[in-house]
Amino acid sequence: MAEAVLIDLFGLKLNSQKSYHQTLLKTLNAVQYHHAAKAKFLCIIRCGNIGCERDSDHDNYEVETSNGLSTLFREFETVSNPSMAACLYTIKQKIDEKNLSSIKVIVPMHRKNLMKAFIDQLFTDVYNFEFEDLQVTLRGSLLKQSIEIDKITAQELEEIQNEVETYLRSLPALKGELTIITSPLISDIFIHGFTTRTGGISYIPTLSSFNLFSSSKRRDPKVVVQENLRRLGSAAGFDAKKFYRIKTDHANDVWVMGRKEPESYDGITTNQRGVTIAALGADCIPIVFADPVKKACGVAHSGWKGTLLGVAMATVNAMITEYGCSLDDIIVVLGPSVGPCCFTLPRDSAAAFHNLDPACVRLFDSPDPYVDIRKATRILLERGGILPQNIQDQKQDLSLCTSCHPEKFFSHVRDGLNFGTQIGFISIRE
Repeated sequence: MAEAVLIDLFGLKLNSQKSYHQTLLKTLNAVQYHHAAKAKFLCIIRCGNIGCERDSDHDNYEVETSNGLSTLFREFETVSNPSMAACLYTIKQKIDEKNLSSIKVIVPMHRKNLMKAFIDQLFTDVYNFEFEDLQVTLRGSLLKQSIEIDKITAQELEEIQNEVETYLRSLPALKGELTIITSPLISDIFIHGFTTRTGGISYIPTLSSFNLFSSSKRRDPKVVVQENLRRLGSAAGFDAKKFYRIKTDHANDVWVMGRKEPESYDGITTNQRGVTIAALGADCIPIVFADPVKKACGVAHSGWKGTLLGVAMATVNAMITEYGCSLDDIIVVLGPSVGPCCFTLPRDSAAAFHNLDPACVRLFDSPDPYVDIRKATRILLERGGILPQNIQDQKQDLSLCTSCHPEKFFSHVRDGLNFGTQIGFISIRE
């Protein structure tokens, strides 16, 4: 049984004949009878859309004042916005507030593919959609029906995408202004920074507001993440269309940009100008590397597994091998991550950090010791030949624990599986 039922009525071709309104009344009564008892959200959609006939003011008046309809309409929540993108995004927010996932959409046959195209843009695989034809035709068609379901053309799909993007651009930033943390160690020939959780449009609590990663398991769709990224590019000064993020595997593989891209990797290096590379982080360390002499840069994603596997030095070594960088010239900045105050591992796993250096582990004799992945990363970088003064891991917001500061950062440890993601990024100015 559906948890939410959406009824698309904008396809209605209304006139003042009483029979039409009686048919609509019967249809809505049937929907309410079958779904009201178990569905937690019943909604009528009435909005403008690509390819739809618009109701005249007179037609709207007839619907609202028709005998019985005005009373029945009050049993449903009605969403009416200038665009389908605005309507569905508003509805998505209401569905997410109630934490619903099973959705039935009752839609005129000739609009079904159009509706599906919008849903594909605004929802992820977390949601399960079921479609039902809106059957309200008696003698004389109430709906503008088509014999066959129209297919969405490439042009219409592009228009839908543009409508969605335009609407998302109009939304205000949430939770404050967009904030980028930078390091004075990195030269101005680079654009770089680490994001926080403020200034984006993601509204789900654990993803709010500047989430920068979408997956099939989260409720933030790609278009929302892309809008957050567009705003970041505008604020930082890079082209969001030339943006590459790590495909995390919690290992130590590094993609040298220009070579064949692996299926997964936890480091990227490049010497291409105008290209922005980024490492994800939501407790794991996003690390940024810069060599102002050879004008090369890199990023790495370093969780506890990647730290032990040496992903940081693997990225350094790729820069040395590919671009002729010198250990003395490479600057390394560790972005915000979970601290030893909040991160524990089973004793067997923590033993590897204790063997690296006992200072990396607190309460080692306990079943779940506290582990300092930042200290371990610094130790490995210094042992690998990076100069201590060229490593920045302690300065204001950079050293804050992501789990301890929910107002500033996302955290998997704190928020569970539906966590948001911040990034560390860098590019060489054109």
